[in-house]
Amino acid sequence: MSQAAEQSKEEPTVSAVALRLEHIQTCGGISGREVAQLLDTTPQTVSRWKHGRASPQPDRLDRLLRLDWLAEQLHEIYEPEEARLWLFSPHVDLDGRRPADLIVENRIDEVLTIIDRLRSGAYV
Repeated sequence: MSQAAEQSKEEPTVSAVALRLEHIQTCGGISGREVAQLLDTTPQTVSRWKHGRASPQPDRLDRLLRLDWLAEQLHEIYEPEEARLWLFSPHVDLDGRRPADLIVENRIDEVLTIIDRLRSGAYV
């Protein structure tokens, strides 16, 4: 076996879940701890997913993928730090609630609806 083949066997590959987590953090400007909060899990669990030591259960994977979509949508409107502030600030169309609170309650569709309005220019 060649040295390059041996080396590639030893190098860990980055999982698709890890890439999604990184994307959420990069686009949304949020920390790993905040990702855990939004997914209603622990930072340790998110770390295990990120390092390939565990895989999310189907319900958590669904939430992770939807959060990734949400982060991408926000990234089209805001810089990462602004996206983070938007997520964690009270919003008038949510009766003063934070989008992050609805995400934790698994009401992400309501947040995506507001983002869609932002993207379409319905808000000034």
